[in-house]
Amino acid sequence: MKKGSEFKVLSSESGAPSATGSKSAVRAATPSTQNSKPKTQNYFLGLDLGGTSIKAVAVTATGEKLRQRSVPFVDRDMEWAKKIRTLIRAWRRELGEPAGIGLSAPGLAAKDARSIAVMPGRLLGLERLDWTDYLASPRPIPILNDAHAALLGEVWRGAARGLRDVMLFTLGTGVGGAAMVDGHLLRGAIGRAGHLGHITVDWNGPRDDFNTPGSLEHFMGNKFIRERTKGRFASTHELVAAAIKGDAAAKEIWDRSVRALGCSISSLINVLDSDAVIIGGGIARAGETLFAPLERYVRHYEWQAGGHQARIVRAELGDYAGAYGSAANALGFDPARD
Repeated sequence: MKKGSEFKVLSSESGAPSATGSKSAVRAATPSTQNSKPKTQNYFLGLDLGGTSIKAVAVTATGEKLRQRSVPFVDRDMEWAKKIRTLIRAWRRELGEPAGIGLSAPGLAAKDARSIAVMPGRLLGLERLDWTDYLASPRPIPILNDAHAALLGEVWRGAARGLRDVMLFTLGTGVGGAAMVDGHLLRGAIGRAGHLGHITVDWNGPRDDFNTPGSLEHFMGNKFIRERTKGRFASTHELVAAAIKGDAAAKEIWDRSVRALGCSISSLINVLDSDAVIIGGGIARAGETLFAPLERYVRHYEWQAGGHQARIVRAELGDYAGAYGSAANALGFDPARD
């Protein structure tokens, strides 16, 4: 499951201009063209429902961005659902009926891919909401878990393009993840597959929200930063800043966190045989303060059979990875085939 970010950046609110063209192009057109209705470019709409905002993209079948938007919401009275419906109506007016719509959200996707089957504790009303019916779509709207969608987006148009064996970690409030093997997203029996942050690093540690003792999320997730630092730091951002300035205690805590991540990645490489590991989320914006020691730890612990090394790669699509993945899912992108 994908987790929220800790390091804040500004996101673009609008993308490329509409495919209907500019005013100068209309003036230069022939009278017959001027009097005809502009043709709408074939496009796909990808939506990613987060905890406090909706990320949306309208893209062509080749991934060219036509629109991009972030819509904040308050988690009450299904405001998020109403805002998604309003956004789709607006883009339908601007661009016409999309060739397909895909949506991702936290929780476990239903087997029939029409809804989120399990999402306790927040986004009340999301569970079992049939989005195809709710949005009155003439075509089925496929639903993905948000982390699964983020990985699919990175494989389609991001850092993992062309790869079939890859895993994704999102480092933020918690530690989310997803995995792909032989071009197939791993979903599992009930959709739990890919919760990479909920593997045990220290079996003597406290249990996390998923009942996992001493999980990777406990070592790296921002939600446990006060506990990890005995109340000294309120955020991972503060911890990293102190480590950069040379604070010995901060450096030791940060190194322990990165080492836990490196050991976890190396272990999972043995399970999944990944070509690459994509690192995203807010904590990934720590840059070389994260990636340099992480690379060292992975190389130290990895089984490099035949000299092969899995690449550690920074995510490229940022907060919109899930939206791109949802669009890719709607258009039928299949890494195992394509």
